[in-house]
Amino acid sequence: MPKVKTNRVKYPEGWELIEPTLRELQAKMREAENNPHDGKRKCEALWPIFKIAHQKSRYIFDLYHRRKEISKELYEFCMDQGYADRNLIAKWKKPGYERLCCLRCMQPRDHNFATTCVCRVPKHLREEKVIECVHCGCRGCASGD
Repeated sequence: MPKVKTNRVKYPEGWELIEPTLRELQAKMREAENNPHDGKRKCEALWPIFKIAHQKSRYIFDLYHRRKEISKELYEFCMDQGYADRNLIAKWKKPGYERLCCLRCMQPRDHNFATTCVCRVPKHLREEKVIECVHCGCRGCASGD
């Protein structure tokens, strides 16, 4: 006889402290997904979604790695349930990527001349003053800024 799957999720200790913020960010995500994108370029319609996904990941990263307010069990639970991007957080731990906005900005296959995104260039080395990343709308996520 096959095993019966249930939707019951056992929340770890401390979940009630971060749940309101995560629910609020999920509501913002739903709103951003449902917003009309008339008159915007295709890539511009996705920028708010990238921004909110970054906020959720940064919130959980700061709680665990910087402020040490949540347990490892709760941190792993958030990763497993998809509240944060595990690969993005892994990059934030490495030097030079502390402020990385999204993973697409550092992949050379997505950019001209097999380099990284223009938002990864420090501000003092840029020729133009205001630049927006095509993929996520970031205006600069180089760690040296």
